Amino acid sequence: MTAQLAVEKLDVAYGDFQVLWQAELQVQPGQIVALLGPNGAGKSTLMNTISGLNKAASGSITFEGKRIDHLPAHQTVGEGIAHVLERRRLFPFLTVLDNVLLGAHNPRARPMREETLAKVEALFPILKARRSQLANTLSGGEQQMVAIARGIMARPKLLMVDEPFLGLAPMMVEEIGKLMQRIRDEQGIGIIFIEQNVELALRLADHGFILESGRTILDGPSADLLKSDEVKRIFLGDFAF
Repeated sequence: MTAQLAVEKLDVAYGDFQVLWQAELQVQPGQIVALLGPNGAGKSTLMNTISGLNKAASGSITFEGKRIDHLPAHQTVGEGIAHVLERRRLFPFLTVLDNVLLGAHNPRARPMREETLAKVEALFPILKARRSQLANTLSGGEQQMVAIARGIMARPKLLMVDEPFLGLAPMMVEEIGKLMQRIRDEQGIGIIFIEQNVELALRLADHGFILESGRTILDGPSADLLKSDEVKRIFLGDFAF
């Protein structure tokens, strides 16, 4: 099967400081992929480069057969990639509805805004109930739902989410995990997400990629990575799951 997204030999630097070295990542159509690694491994940098927020020094990013590594972020959205940034980045004094609708700003999504909104509110009923509420009055989990809903409003083929469970209560973590699986199963949208909790991430994902010091050092089906001694070494030292 041809990968929907293929990142090959990607080098990324901030000035003279190189962050990614020959990084690799692939996502198959309709797949949930966990991007894992210790703090400072380059996970967010890789995701930001895919979406066009960063520029690669070398290497390639191909999405559905088209090179996109030269495109700025507003054009990668139009190609079908939506990026939910870490810590949600909502407009706190806009309503829930206004925050969600901002996701449909690109020309491909705008004509179908009302149709997409109906699907989003069916997926996130609480957002329909909170339409007129200001974003800064929501709980952390509810704000994360708004951020994900805003991403879906762009009508993506691939949704990238940076640390969707950060700071959330266990019940909300479980709820958002189930929502991500529904997005994949019901909408046919592939998902890449970053998560610090390795076991949680691999139990949710189909496949995992592990970065260490800016390099992709390991990847495989999640079930295999959960049993991997190398994964335990990277994240837990002498401890086991």
